Amino acid sequence: MAELEGLEFGKSDFVLLDEVTMEQFMENLKLRFEKGRIYTYIGEVVVSVNPYRQMDIYGNDTIAAYRGRELYENPPHLYAVSDAAYKAMKRRAKDTCIVISGESGAGKTEASKYIMQYIAAITNPSQRAEVESVKNVLLKSNCVLEAFGNAKTNRNDNSSRFGKYMDINFNFNGDPTGGHINNYLLEKSRVVQQQEGERNFHSFYQLLRGGSDDMLRSFHLQSDPAVYAYTKEGAATTSNNDRSSHRAVMSALEVIGFSKEEINSVCQILASILLLGNVQFESDSESVQIRGLEAVGHIAELTATDPEGLGKSLLFRTVATGGGDVIEKGHTEQQACFGRDAFAKALYDRLFGWIVGRINSVIEVKDYNPVLHGKNTVIGVLDIYGFEIFENNSFEQFCINYCNEKLQQLFIEVILRQEQGEYQREGITWRHIDYFNNQIIVDLVEQPHKGIISILDEACLTVGKITDTHPHYTSRKLSPTDKTMDFQKHFRIRHYAGDVTYSVEGFLDKNKDLLFQDFKRLMYNSSNPVLREMWPDGQLSITEVTKRPLTAATLFKNSIVALVDKLACKEPYYVRCIKPNEMKSAVLFDDARCQHQVAYLGLLENVMVRRAGFAYRQPYARVLQRYKMTCEYTWPNHLMASDRQAVEAIVNHYGFQDDVAYGHTKLFVRTPRSLFALEQERAAVIPILVLFLQKVWRGALARMRCRRMRAIYAIMGCYKRYKVKAHFWEVVRRFANVRTMADYGKSVEWPTPPATLLQFHSNTVMLHRRWWARQIVKNIPPSDMLEVRAKVAAQSTLSGERKDWGFGRAWERDYLANVRDSPQTSSGFIRASKELRNKNEYSQVLFSCFCRKVNRFNKSTDRGLLVTDKYVYKLEPRKQYKVLKRLPLDFTGLSVTSGADQMVALHTSSEDDVLLCLQRGELCPNQDRVGELVGALVDHFTRVRNVQFPVKVCRSAVQLHMRGKPKSVTVETKPGQTNADFKKSRDGFILLVPGN
Repeated sequence: MAELEGLEFGKSDFVLLDEVTMEQFMENLKLRFEKGRIYTYIGEVVVSVNPYRQMDIYGNDTIAAYRGRELYENPPHLYAVSDAAYKAMKRRAKDTCIVISGESGAGKTEASKYIMQYIAAITNPSQRAEVESVKNVLLKSNCVLEAFGNAKTNRNDNSSRFGKYMDINFNFNGDPTGGHINNYLLEKSRVVQQQEGERNFHSFYQLLRGGSDDMLRSFHLQSDPAVYAYTKEGAATTSNNDRSSHRAVMSALEVIGFSKEEINSVCQILASILLLGNVQFESDSESVQIRGLEAVGHIAELTATDPEGLGKSLLFRTVATGGGDVIEKGHTEQQACFGRDAFAKALYDRLFGWIVGRINSVIEVKDYNPVLHGKNTVIGVLDIYGFEIFENNSFEQFCINYCNEKLQQLFIEVILRQEQGEYQREGITWRHIDYFNNQIIVDLVEQPHKGIISILDEACLTVGKITDTHPHYTSRKLSPTDKTMDFQKHFRIRHYAGDVTYSVEGFLDKNKDLLFQDFKRLMYNSSNPVLREMWPDGQLSITEVTKRPLTAATLFKNSIVALVDKLACKEPYYVRCIKPNEMKSAVLFDDARCQHQVAYLGLLENVMVRRAGFAYRQPYARVLQRYKMTCEYTWPNHLMASDRQAVEAIVNHYGFQDDVAYGHTKLFVRTPRSLFALEQERAAVIPILVLFLQKVWRGALARMRCRRMRAIYAIMGCYKRYKVKAHFWEVVRRFANVRTMADYGKSVEWPTPPATLLQFHSNTVMLHRRWWARQIVKNIPPSDMLEVRAKVAAQSTLSGERKDWGFGRAWERDYLANVRDSPQTSSGFIRASKELRNKNEYSQVLFSCFCRKVNRFNKSTDRGLLVTDKYVYKLEPRKQYKVLKRLPLDFTGLSVTSGADQMVALHTSSEDDVLLCLQRGELCPNQDRVGELVGALVDHFTRVRNVQFPVKVCRSAVQLHMRGKPKSVTVETKPGQTNADFKKSRDGFILLVPGN
């Protein structure tokens, strides 16, 4: 906390001084400067002393330390007052402004940059692209305006030679949405003349030192500033940073949104001004000529104008006579030089104004709708030239010092007079404090008909005629013994900051700000659109330009009055900058110089008012509205007689009664600590209230959602029941007559079921298929059922696996007993079969046919195959079907190929498999009997034995074992082969089948 800084650093707030005297004030200020503490408070006013060195107190860590904190929680800093202005704007939707004042070299420009940096850093935490774009433009505009509006003076290396007021617009979230920049009184006389040791504006040196060789060559420029009349004074003090600054400015212009053509036009205008300063004139007895027309041609090229017209504008002026005639008047050599310089100043002034306007066109808030986007609030930042006292003080210093008088008057109005007046109106006990009111000096300058500006406008300024007696004005005529002033040349004003002697030489010319209309028309007729845009008044013909324009002093006065009015309607925060010495030293503290600044800034009076006053005041209604939730007696609504009593209840609840005063309409809080305690309590309660409101609202939403869901479910239930019934009705309608249909409804298309009936639909379809199958099957004779079951079993096993499996023919099973299939041997087989039936007691023949059998010795012979429900027999057909081998029907599986061959491998558990090839009948040589054998075995094992009988369909080689040894059987087609036969191969057998 600020007051907890060690005593070795002095008092962090001048309000805490033991005695409010100039001596103690200066002693504390000097101590803090020497200890590196450049910021000190006076309540909410920050006093800043220029350290003339880089300090590590502006990084991201520092920004985080001050973000959202109260003023007294951290040591004094610019970030603290920036955060206070931002919080006041965001919390109370109140427009605020930060006024940075002090003389030239006191650090105002740097202070404004740090304030902008802080505001940019704490806003837009969600990193919205459009807000980041606005922030970038606002920050980059500082770089551009410094280049074109700042210059090195004998008192300051980066002196603002114009006044700048920037409004930053914020939305209801506190994020910047745009802004607007006002510029005041650019010191354009610096373009053509500088005091010894000073420089022209930075932009000229940056162009010459930072521009590429090709760029300078295209602009007809050289890189040495000493070559040009307007920059030679500052050529010896050219900064090494000009090159890097030029790159930074060009980059900033692109970020802001300037096009390449616009940037090039800006550089061309700067080059034109430099070349214009080198235009020389010579005269003979009759006329004035331009010495060397090459420069004029270059200027005309850069400004996209006619060289002849440019030369004519430099040598002549066009005037309209009273009779309406237009004549050309030639210049004298002095008039030509004056016109050249006036043209150069006007070019730069219009360029600067156009740049500011162009930046405003990018950052200004467009199409803002308060209903949609919430209230638009503003933080204003004023960085304006400080009070100036030079050896030769001219018209510019007069205007600048008048501006500082107006700002000091605003400070007095807000901080001193209004505060004391408010205490008196509210009935607060108050000890009156005397202070200097500089209204008398402001009146001396701006009073109608009598003030210096009015007399200047009448073009009759003569020393001694302003007023006969005025306590703040004097001249050599009024003070004949004061030889520091000359007769008819000087006058002196006793400003709040000190006495300033002004030289009247050039006052009238600078006030009239004469620029011949010929130059305006010339620029308006330029083919460069940027130049044409800068000179809209050039479209008037010479006969139309009759109205006397406002003078420079009057225009400046009007803009300053408007500025003060704009600041007066905002809640102000002040940064008072002090210059510690004239040597730009980081260690020297000039007591007399600093004391003079403290005196004319009125800081001592500010301390007295703040010590005797109150840090915070608000109407009772607003205090109650903000803090009523912190007290049980006022939340949610109080039952007391008035808001004041309710506020007193809050104050007494927290024990702040000794730190507050009750006015007629407002509560006054003396120290920020009490206010901060209330804010902390409010911050602690707000989440609880938010949770309560969320709970209530979520409950309401849940009940609404519940009612809606109940209604939805009721509608869904009714609709589902309707869809179910509709589906049932449609199924009944479509299948009403299936019993009488030829196909029992197989061709009837089922309706699409609703989602809830998908399972029911599949079950119903299955039931219908079973019913349909039953209807078909019950018409099949019992004698055919064995064949049907075998075909069904074969289909489930071989369908899609084997090309042909005999589905389309009648299956006879017992082919050896079939007279048609084997007429010579069928009687012998029938006899042998009966004997085997009686002997082995099998009850059913599953399959029989001739086959080609091969053993492990590669011996293949023709045999008879008989498969019964108990055994498999290998028979010798040539010996009355003698049983050669009997195997029990306990095979573990069966393998066939996917082709048309008749090879079958019966697998046994003892790994002694049976390999054979079924032979087709004599009457049907293309008959496939593999499917019939597979169907008979699968049906028997599945239906009778209730076990699965695996069948493997091989697409390449059939794998089997003979006496435990693995064998592989492949199939080859051999042309000319009459019957299928086996041949030995390297790893098994090859079945040779007939083929083409």
